[in-house]
Amino acid sequence: MAVAGLCGGDFSDLREVKKQLLCVAERSRERGLQHSGKWASELAFALDPLPLSELPPPPALTEEDARDLDAYTLAKSYFDLKEYDRAAYFLRGCKSQKAYFLYMYSRYLSGEKKKDDETVDSLGPLEKGQVKNEALRELRVELSKKHKARELDGFGLYLYGVVLRKLDLGKEAIDVFVEATHVLPLHWGAWLELCNLITDKEMLKFLSLPDTWMKEFFLAHIYTELQLIEEALQKYQSLIDAGFSKSTYIISQIAVAYHNIRDIDKALSIFNELRKQDPYRIENMDTFSNLLYVRSMKPELSYLAHNLCEIDKYRVETCCVIGNYYSLRSQHEKAALYFQRALKLNPRYLGAWTLMGHEYMEMKNTSAAIQAYRHAIEVNKRDYRAWYGLGQTYEILKMPFYCLYYYRRAHQLRPNDSRMLVALGECYEKLNQLVEAKKCYWRAYAVGDVEKMALVKLAKLHEQLNESEQAAQCYIKYIQDIYSCGEIVEHLEVSTAFRYLAQYYFKCKLWDEASACAQKCCAFNDTREEGKALLRQILQLRNQGETSSTDIAAPFFLPASLSANNTPTRRVSPLNLSSVTP
Repeated sequence: MAVAGLCGGDFSDLREVKKQLLCVAERSRERGLQHSGKWASELAFALDPLPLSELPPPPALTEEDARDLDAYTLAKSYFDLKEYDRAAYFLRGCKSQKAYFLYMYSRYLSGEKKKDDETVDSLGPLEKGQVKNEALRELRVELSKKHKARELDGFGLYLYGVVLRKLDLGKEAIDVFVEATHVLPLHWGAWLELCNLITDKEMLKFLSLPDTWMKEFFLAHIYTELQLIEEALQKYQSLIDAGFSKSTYIISQIAVAYHNIRDIDKALSIFNELRKQDPYRIENMDTFSNLLYVRSMKPELSYLAHNLCEIDKYRVETCCVIGNYYSLRSQHEKAALYFQRALKLNPRYLGAWTLMGHEYMEMKNTSAAIQAYRHAIEVNKRDYRAWYGLGQTYEILKMPFYCLYYYRRAHQLRPNDSRMLVALGECYEKLNQLVEAKKCYWRAYAVGDVEKMALVKLAKLHEQLNESEQAAQCYIKYIQDIYSCGEIVEHLEVSTAFRYLAQYYFKCKLWDEASACAQKCCAFNDTREEGKALLRQILQLRNQGETSSTDIAAPFFLPASLSANNTPTRRVSPLNLSSVTP
């Protein structure tokens, strides 16, 4: 029996939605699909309780179910104790859909368990890809026959899709998962597997998905994964408005979305709120720890690590949080050890591979870092951090062509992330492709330069090409930006900018502007002497009767807020590169 879903985006009858969630949660648990069961239960918990008269009845038993009941009950008890071979043995020959699924799923999990055990026993965590699940090919042959005969229900289709994905048959797996969502729209596991196989928005357009309210959750999730954060947040907001405001799943997904767009304060406040609502939650806490790490919040990260240790120290997320804590304390060997422990617990845990790559980079172990990042990409090709990490690694190894390839991939995944664009620009610069480098730096500035370095790099490039007006233009804009955002002006390149502008105005014989910049140079240790020397020269020339030039048109002047004599600022049109994307 397939569980039908309400029409797409239709949340008018939340009681019906709750009934469906309770029903699919029970059916998932009967088949050992714990995560799907948990997801449905969490969503159901966020909705108002149902009166006794409206609770869904237990699923009706067929003749086949009744015949297989004893074998199924015994096998399920073994399955729950992770005795998968034993469970499969007692389910041989069972004909009912539920027992057959558990039989095949037990065989699949037995193969996965043996693969993981063999990996932990014989190999280091960087060689996990070499061990295969031996049961996959047999399972594929058997499930394929059932599929052709149209004998698989929604859960069976889901398992067939998982087997195909594990055998790297992505295209066939997508078709099977789409079919599974049509047959059983309420099973979250199938939607989630589909998410892992979609690499861009174009692919999403061509999928024929069922018109059910579950599609809204799927779209919100896939938009987050594809870094389409605005669309994702709109979807989650509409789900909250529809009645899921108490859902910890949605709250955590919104926090992850803000983490992805680096709105750190917003993400931190949502995670803190989530911890109050669900204090023993471990899921997504590694993402929370990433935010604390970026903010260098040692006491909070230490508290989180200790707290998760008390709850469950052998969870992947806990190991990643502890790894982040040691990394923040610059104990990189210890940090790498905990990321390795996380990977022993779950070799397909993306975050741990990427973080371990970062630690190996810190330890200057580039070959291990490359392996770790490659594994992260194997797990999820959409992980821009792994592509970016590979680019950085090859940059250290002075291999700019490799470097360019990986930074391009990172940029494709995060087109509006200035860090990717600056890295690309540096790469083009090393390859002497200066026009491309200029485009990258300008684009990085246009999308909102996080590290405030794009304009400086662009200015230095213009300097190199003897394009003094454009260089001065970039430096002046850079200084305006630094001062306007109220940052403490200990920014590394501020002194460089003032020095260049002082010399530029001096050449233009604009003594007032040159003098104002030279005075600013005196405030920085590295430019103090040059500033004083320039001021002496200006004074000397003025004493000799040299007047400020009015013939040479300077493209702009020092901002009024910075100038000693409050010279008016004249805005200039920016370089005409904003429309060009590398």
